[in-house]
Amino acid sequence: MSQSLVSMTPRLRRGFRLQFEPVQNCHVLLYPEGMIKLNDSAGEILKQVNGSQSVGQIIEALSERFPDVPGLDEDILAFMEVANAQFWIELQ
Repeated sequence: MSQSLVSMTPRLRRGFRLQFEPVQNCHVLLYPEGMIKLNDSAGEILKQVNGSQSVGQIIEALSERFPDVPGLDEDILAFMEVANAQFWIELQ
């Protein structure tokens, strides 16, 4: 699935919103039933999810921003799979 995942375009599911929460000093994913506190990596990935960039383009953008992080592409693919399974994002 990882290879086909690269060409898919993620977007936040309807009812979900990403925002920075100053009190928590991190990004959070808000949804009607609650809030998910994100670590720095998840926040950086989800900031790229806008419904117009493919997963491959997100990998390229983050690889340019963080060139010294080994295995970044694999981490992003794994995160996308988890976020999709948790119904945070939709993949098209």
